[in-house]
Order: sequence, then structure tokens, then C-alpha cells
Amino acid sequence: MIPPTFDYIRPSSIEEAVSALSQAGEDAKVLAGGQSLMPLLRLRLAYPDALIDLDRVESLRQIRSENGDLFIGAMATHHQVVRDPLVLEHAPLIAKATATVADPAVRHRGTFGGSLAHADPAGDLPAVALALDAVFVVRSVRGDREIPAADFFVDWMTSAMESDELLIGVRVPKLGPGWGAHYEKFHRTAQAWAIVGVACAVRRERGAIEDARVALTNMGPAPVRATEVERFIEGRSVSENSFRAASERAAEGTEPPGDLHGSAEYRTHLAQVLTARALTAAAAV
Repeated sequence: MIPPTFDYIRPSSIEEAVSALSQAGEDAKVLAGGQSLMPLLRLRLAYPDALIDLDRVESLRQIRSENGDLFIGAMATHHQVVRDPLVLEHAPLIAKATATVADPAVRHRGTFGGSLAHADPAGDLPAVALALDAVFVVRSVRGDREIPAADFFVDWMTSAMESDELLIGVRVPKLGPGWGAHYEKFHRTAQAWAIVGVACAVRRERGAIEDARVALTNMGPAPVRATEVERFIEGRSVSENSFRAASERAAEGTEPPGDLHGSAEYRTHLAQVLTARALTAAAAV
């Protein structure tokens, strides 16, 4: 199917991109890797008046240390993120989750920021950003604004960004010594969206879990922080019994959808099973 007509804009700097987005109006779309947007255009599920292609904005691809945090540029590809030494050292949960995104071809084109800005609750990276207390840095002609991950994902494929704001990168607090991380997900076929996923990072000390961060994929219209799991497991011994008891609380406060891939009850069961696995794997690192 042929997509609708639109203006095509290809800026070479962040400033040009922000200016173009401001002038294009509410019906403009930003093209990052295009792995989510292009199918929508082809099927005429998206009708932008203007398409702003960020492929030439090289400054958005940087991954660097910044003021004690890890800063990942919005146009860094999944392939780049998975192999970056700073990500592997300071945010291994991001690397592990990103390695499960789709297939190698998609990971070479798809971008870290594009996946997050798409705000699909079935996407792997939103739950990871939520678990790690990431901060989204967006820019408009009015200047920069920082949005905590807890406030960024508003609803199904809806973020807190204004129509004239551009995601330029994500700031992630570095995980120090003693932290382990794991991303566990269930999907019926290879490269498919997660039916349920669990992003988990824990800090061990003297045989106990001193800190835990757990977030769920596809258990509601936006990623969900499993706060009851975190509260229960913190301070408890590293043991199979502790992890199993904590995982029973995984679905509390969630709104799991029911669809062709599984009922709400099935997703609740998956969330419990996968949370126990994720906690076990993270604590073993």
C-alpha cells in the first residue's frame, strides 16, 4: 500500500531538527530508525503532514559518561548499544534487554530513542528505563526539559513529550559494584513482541538483597514498576524461597491486557514465573 503524501525534511543538526519540528506542527512525525514508523506509514495507520528524518544528526548517536551518569543518545542503534563498553559496564540491564529486540537486521537500523519514544507497552526498553530510573532529555525551541521515566510513559503509545519536543537522549544512573541485572521475557515466536517481560536489577550484600528494581513489560497500557516485589525482597536472603514469594506479588497494581496472545490471567501467571526467574538470574551475577 502506498503511504499518504507528506513533506520530507532531513536536518543535519539538533537545532535544525527542533526548528523543523516546531514549524511543521502537531501532525509531524520524527523518523529515527523507522522500524516502527515505516510499517505504520505503509499501512496508512499514520498520516503525518511532515516527516523529519534524523539520520544525518550524528551528534544524537553518542554514548558517553556525563556528570556521573550514562548518557545514551536517541539515535544510537540497538546494535551500538548492545556492544558499547560503557553500557556493558554501567547499565548491563540495557544491553541484555536490547539484545532481545527483534532480530539483527532490525537492531542495526532501530534506535534506542526511537523505541522508547514509540512508547509501546509491549516494547522491551520502556520497562528497562523505568526500572533504572532513567531520565529522558527532550528539546524544543523553548529549551531542554527532563522527564523521569516514571512520568514519561503516559498510556498506550503515548508519552509525556509535547508535539514540538524532540528526544535527544536518555540519562541513566550508573549501577555500581554489587549489582546484577537480567531481562526475562516470554514470546511465542522468535523476534516477536513480548507477551510479558521482566526487567530486574538487584544489589547483593552479605547474602541478602539490599536494593531491587523490577519493572514489567506488557502488563498494562504503560510499563509498570513492580513496587510490591521490590518492597518484599529488599532485606531478605538470596534464596529460591524468597524469590518465589516475592514473585507472587508481581501482578499487583497492573492491568494486563487480554488478547489473541493470552488472557489477563495468563499474563498474570507469566509475570509471576518470569519475575522469579529474573530475580534468580540477576542475583546470580
